[in-house]
Amino acid sequence: MSYYISTTLKNTTFEEAIEKTTAALKEEGFGVLTEIDIKATLKKKLDADFYNYTILGACNPQMAHQALQAENKIGTMLPCNVIVQEREAGTVEVSAVDPAASMMAVQNDALAGIAKDVQKKLTKVIKSI
Repeated sequence: MSYYISTTLKNTTFEEAIEKTTAALKEEGFGVLTEIDIKATLKKKLDADFYNYTILGACNPQMAHQALQAENKIGTMLPCNVIVQEREAGTVEVSAVDPAASMMAVQNDALAGIAKDVQKKLTKVIKSI
């Protein structure tokens, strides 16, 4: 089982891919709580060059609330990370964590159902971009 859901966009800019991803997340009830520019961070902290790579910390408040009620330490796995990366100009990969795969380590049947629901929403997001 893969730990992520992914798609590749051709003939698009990195910025357009982030905008499309953010809009698709919003359509499924997710907000972006954090946006981490890995390229800029690695340049600033290590003076290392890296390709365009941004991590979006996405959260669906209703589902996060349900998950926290089912498992009080599940916050260690929130928010759901979605990455946007451009390793080659004009080709951008968008990937989201597969919550059903990542939650397998947690032995909680109530949480498994919620993770499946989030998985469906994130799969819809990735397919719609």
